[in-house]
Amino acid sequence: MVSEPASAAPRRGRPGYDQETVLRRAIELFNEQGYDGTSMGDLARELGFTKSAIYHHVPSKTHLLSLALDEALDGLTQVIEEASSGAPGRTAYERLRQAVHRSVEVLVEHQPAVTLLLRVRGNSEVELAALRRRREIDARLAALVKEAIDEGSLRTDVAPALVSRLLFGMVNSLVEWHRAGGGVDGVQLSEAITTIAFDGLAIRPLHQS
Repeated sequence: MVSEPASAAPRRGRPGYDQETVLRRAIELFNEQGYDGTSMGDLARELGFTKSAIYHHVPSKTHLLSLALDEALDGLTQVIEEASSGAPGRTAYERLRQAVHRSVEVLVEHQPAVTLLLRVRGNSEVELAALRRRREIDARLAALVKEAIDEGSLRTDVAPALVSRLLFGMVNSLVEWHRAGGGVDGVQLSEAITTIAFDGLAIRPLHQS
């Protein structure tokens, strides 16, 4: 079989459906029914395909899971790479604050994919690979927290790894209650969470009596 050139448009079967459409619906079903509880037949019925026709768009359910998890992880990895770069004039505190702010933006923009990522338990090689990437992101965030502590910007009585878990636990909790079109947009959420987190963590001079 001759492979399609890299520049080729997404393959189409029934009018209006391409791989991106299939992926969006697959993520919705994985979140609604669980990945293990969703079959390619379920997805085909949702899209109005025959079971055999859906393989024209994607090779397997595992492939769809991999695409979905990469979508979430790629966005979060870019956030930590931007924040970890020691650009002249940028303190660790500023870079950490940026990482929290941008993480909220990524979550809102890719909420279904991030929701799926947060439910991964390591039941397959694809899921184990995603968990390894998550642990790497967590470690880099904890290192950034330590940098901010070492430079004197954050309080020293809470362990860096715990600060990182608490910060991003707050960010990740958005998947449980935030809904698109619910009256609070990504900009408002980013500002609110960043302000609450860092007003509580930043060291400030004590008021003199």
